[in-house]
Amino acid sequence: MTYAVTISGSPSAASRSARLLRFVESELAAAGIAVRRIDIRALSPAALLAADTSHDDLRHALAQVAGAQAVIVATPVYKAAYSGLLKAFLDVLPQDGLADKLVAPFATGGSPAHLLALDYALKPVLSALGAQHILRGVFAVDQQVPKEEGATLDAPIAERLGTTVDQLSQWLHEREVIRQWPATAAAAARTAAARATLAA
Repeated sequence: MTYAVTISGSPSAASRSARLLRFVESELAAAGIAVRRIDIRALSPAALLAADTSHDDLRHALAQVAGAQAVIVATPVYKAAYSGLLKAFLDVLPQDGLADKLVAPFATGGSPAHLLALDYALKPVLSALGAQHILRGVFAVDQQVPKEEGATLDAPIAERLGTTVDQLSQWLHEREVIRQWPATAAAAARTAAARATLAA
């Protein structure tokens, strides 16, 4: 099954980075894309810190990433770096855990100066995990992402997220067509053979 997985690296349920994820999840669902969420803060802290991949929490989360065709990562930026919670999770992914997946990184921070954390801190780690297709990151300052439910995102941020959703949707739909192609081709061949038999 073709699906995207979203990964929230925030220690808070009501974070701005999680709000970006919810917006994208809603847009992807509207485009007919299945989405699965991983809230790292909800995983077992002991298993995460010990990198115990046999623990049910981590095993299930890693299986979700492994089966996804697209991965969307969102994190708050602290001291010019992505969250320690996200780092702990990325550290337990296999070395090629993001290979052959489309990856979209999002981040939020209190100042535009934190924008560089996407390009110089997060993207290199995603590349080291095998990601070859990384979309341009979306960074939003706190004022652009109100925490209140129902509040409207800043228009430029919503537009950039919409562009990301379009790219993700196109990629995933193309992957689904490729995945189904052998069965479709076989069905077409059976139909052609049946017609040829009837014509004979």
